[in-house]
Amino acid sequence: MSATIIDGKSIAAKLRTEVAMRAGELAEKGWQPKLVSLSVGDVAAAELYVRNQQKSAESAGVQFEARNYDADTSLEQLTGIIQGLNADPRVNGIIIQRPLPDHIPVKTFQKLVHPLKDVEGMHPASIGNIVYNDLALGPCTAVAAVEILKTLPIDIEGLNVTVIGHSEIVGKPIAFLLMGLGATVTVCHHMTRSVAMHSRAADAVFVAVGVPGLVTGEMLKPGCAVIDIGINRVDGKTVGDADWDSCSEVAGWITPVPGGVGPVTVATLMSNAVHATEMQMNHYRDAYANTDY
Repeated sequence: MSATIIDGKSIAAKLRTEVAMRAGELAEKGWQPKLVSLSVGDVAAAELYVRNQQKSAESAGVQFEARNYDADTSLEQLTGIIQGLNADPRVNGIIIQRPLPDHIPVKTFQKLVHPLKDVEGMHPASIGNIVYNDLALGPCTAVAAVEILKTLPIDIEGLNVTVIGHSEIVGKPIAFLLMGLGATVTVCHHMTRSVAMHSRAADAVFVAVGVPGLVTGEMLKPGCAVIDIGINRVDGKTVGDADWDSCSEVAGWITPVPGGVGPVTVATLMSNAVHATEMQMNHYRDAYANTDY
């Protein structure tokens, strides 16, 4: 058996086309979607991500502004900057680029972004909504990974799924999103006694750990779907968490790295930007409708 390679670039292109149509409709109503990217300190480390985001934004009809601040910018100063962006109706989404200087706690910084402008889906309110099966602005990577599974000719209701990795912004949200769709989900982590025992019983395996080659073909059920979210550099090459050679001989479908989850994640960010703009437009409309002006 040789797995069908899932074309993430094609899925992303289709999503961007849909996003561009929605962005155009919003612009006609005076609500041009706009993202602001914030980098602090080592700009080079985030440069590739910013460039990819800007390129994707342009193709999706979303304005994009990159702002860079010195490494010694204080948390108090950055708090004021984000509060200003939160209050600016011309800005519909805020992206926090990583890494951040040591004196800027990532979680604290992320919580400063208003939930209506949290296009990355990393605010506690955004992630908490998923638990209630109320997806608004979900974590982009988690949403993208689940959307990829939804493109396959597989009935997700009752599907046995194993998620390897339980981070707050990828593994756990994936599990809740899948449960919301009716799947039966097992989550494995570093204390799981036998990951292979769970993965061999799964119809779909999601892996997001950051360990190259962690999942091998002998850990898979023949014909299953493998959604590889890992991004690792090995001998100058970008590889995932699944061993490509062995897994592609057992799985029915598999995402490549690169070219799988990555492009769909960036497209999902643009989709979140447009959805955030729609929510803000409705928010202001409802607010003014309840006034006596």
